[in-house]
Amino acid sequence: MGLSDQPFEVMCPDCGGMLKVDPVSRSVIAHTPAPRKKTFEDFGAAAKALKEQDARRESIFAQSVQAEKNKDDVMAKKFAEAVKKAKESPNTGKPIRDFDLD
Repeated sequence: MGLSDQPFEVMCPDCGGMLKVDPVSRSVIAHTPAPRKKTFEDFGAAAKALKEQDARRESIFAQSVQAEKNKDDVMAKKFAEAVKKAKESPNTGKPIRDFDLD
């Protein structure tokens, strides 16, 4: 059963494009990309999506600004809590050294 010298077309399973394959050299000699799908049906839907994206971005920025304003207070409270905890449970024992365990 001999191979034909004519190139044949195969659909790409990944992108859906058409590949033209040369059977003699076993290589792709041409590629036709799959048609691109529309992201939005009309300009109104695209504009609405952009406005929602802008609103979300502004909300995230406002939250980060608020967190940055409160950062000093939060860090001061965490430090005070750590100092209080350290004073309540002082370490009175000697530190254990490696050669003391032998």
